[in-house]
Amino acid sequence: MAEERRVGVAVDFSPCSRKAVQWAVDNVARKGDHLILVTILPEGNYEEGEMQLWEATGSLVLMRNDPERMTGHLVCQRASDVALIPLVEFSDPHIMKKYGVKPDPETLDIVSCAAAQKEIVVLLKIYWGDAREKLCEAIDNIPLSCIIIGNRGLGKIKRAILGSVSNYVVNNSSCPVTVVKIAQHE
Repeated sequence: MAEERRVGVAVDFSPCSRKAVQWAVDNVARKGDHLILVTILPEGNYEEGEMQLWEATGSLVLMRNDPERMTGHLVCQRASDVALIPLVEFSDPHIMKKYGVKPDPETLDIVSCAAAQKEIVVLLKIYWGDAREKLCEAIDNIPLSCIIIGNRGLGKIKRAILGSVSNYVVNNSSCPVTVVKIAQHE
């Protein structure tokens, strides 16, 4: 039996990340893969989601514990170790509100269709902090076989000031990285 592939896609639910998700589904994902959407939220904005507050205070939360389909019995663990969230749960706006995440309907449609048609498992992993560092952390901690990341197309000046997440990940990742650029006319 072939080794399980964990294909990561960095998402912020923008048009750029939606394009990266679509590209991953069309070009990389195959039957039996785990498509793991990795989203990074800013640190320190506790009003955005209860889960980040629980992480900061070290509270315990109940999480599902079944690595195959994420549908097993519930166990307690630290919120900082938030498990991979299955598609059925991150499609629920009430559950995602607790995490401070607002997935867009188009991205949910793409991954829902892919899960059914390609027979892949779609999961979400949430991190809080600097996107560049946390994406590299996700690559090693999940661990990911590869990661696909969108490119916002910043100009040279903005990229120099803000820094490029995709450039940082390409240069610091321990797995293959694909950067999906959005066309100028889109």
